[in-house]
Amino acid sequence: MANSSKERLCGSGAPLGHVNGYPPSVYPFAFSGGMRSSPPFEMLANGNFFRNFPTDLPKEMASLSVETQSTSSEEMVPSSPSPPPPPRVYKPCFVCNDKSSGYHYGVSSCEGCKGFFRRSIQKNMVYTCHRDKNCQINKVTRNRCQFCRLQKCFQVGMSKEAVRNDRNKKKKEIKEEVVVPDSYEMPPEMEELIQKVSKAHQETFPSLCQLGKYTTNSSADHRVQLDLGLWDKFSELATKCIIKIVEFAKRLPGFTTLSIADQITLLKAACLDILMLRICTRYTPEQDTMTFSDGLTLNRTQMHNAGFGPLTDLLFAFAGQLLPLEMDDTEIGLLSAICLICGDRMDLEEPEKVEKLQEPLLEALKFYARRRRPNKPYMFPRMLMKITDLRGISTKGAERAITLKMEIPGPMPPLIREMLENPEAFEDGADTPKPSEPPSSESSEGSPTEEDSSESKTP
Repeated sequence: MANSSKERLCGSGAPLGHVNGYPPSVYPFAFSGGMRSSPPFEMLANGNFFRNFPTDLPKEMASLSVETQSTSSEEMVPSSPSPPPPPRVYKPCFVCNDKSSGYHYGVSSCEGCKGFFRRSIQKNMVYTCHRDKNCQINKVTRNRCQFCRLQKCFQVGMSKEAVRNDRNKKKKEIKEEVVVPDSYEMPPEMEELIQKVSKAHQETFPSLCQLGKYTTNSSADHRVQLDLGLWDKFSELATKCIIKIVEFAKRLPGFTTLSIADQITLLKAACLDILMLRICTRYTPEQDTMTFSDGLTLNRTQMHNAGFGPLTDLLFAFAGQLLPLEMDDTEIGLLSAICLICGDRMDLEEPEKVEKLQEPLLEALKFYARRRRPNKPYMFPRMLMKITDLRGISTKGAERAITLKMEIPGPMPPLIREMLENPEAFEDGADTPKPSEPPSSESSEGSPTEEDSSESKTP
């Protein structure tokens, strides 16, 4: 009887137990997490829901009588346990020679190169090499030239089609698994993070409703190459805005724990992005105007003449695209923080540390946006896509800075030159800010006095 019971049990194919499968958590720092090595945008494809599996033993176990325990002495002798299988060892990453995490898109690669290749293909990124298109790509230099890194990915055999197939698979899984959660209650740590970022943003950037608008008639009707009066006013306001952006950055949780060099790199890379995002949130479509932090309101023609030039129409188009998102101050602050703290910036000393700081900001924006708009889950990815748009505009902005230097009669204001010029866009090293010079409002050159700083407002 015992043997027949065992045969029935084994023959039924029923598992004796089952391990619950929980996907890695998406809360990286104060929460339990498994996304520390994942690239930030991968969260667009991640589900955040648990699938519980039954752990009940099969019914046949209940039918086993005491007789099953009175087996022969031969059956009671325990068999020696089989040795555990050796750990699987992968070849080093074919792209950068870092430690590989497995085979991704056809080749052995690390998590960093896997994520970089996936983002580049999914977003159709176009990179530029500022050298001879033959940069050495290794663990140390891989973040310095995105063009050569992508070319190396293709050379070692990474497949575009594998990325597209993986994306379609994840989309299908998300479509099947996503359900509207019963509650959008946030963990206390995330709530605290949102409050700190929102406060940092609002105290360094007054909203449109807080400003007393005023206008000027200067070159309001026709475009000219440059209106020096408007340029002087804009450069004054832009300098104050840069000071406020630095203040905003220093108030973000974790930012000052980065090395000084990485803080400078991030600020220089993202300052123009944040400046443009901020001014675009003060766009008034009815009058087609933008308002600066002292209340100065300029129309499209005046913005062109103030120094924006060919950048003007791009900026106004972007401002119009922000309107349907209906982002509040908290969302603008979180998006600005995500734009600033980004691990794929060139020449970072610790890009992994920067990515870890960015991950909770991404989660915070996702939760906050979905709690604010329960029926519009697509708003979060749309907000993230605006960072890509901002980078495209900023590239044009760096080009505009070069031509603007030839149009203005005097030198470029020091903070604008230091923060907005892309060093790699200039062949003349004399105009390139030195990495050792921190972009601080306390800089002795070009900084406002202590009295002026206390009264400064931002564009």
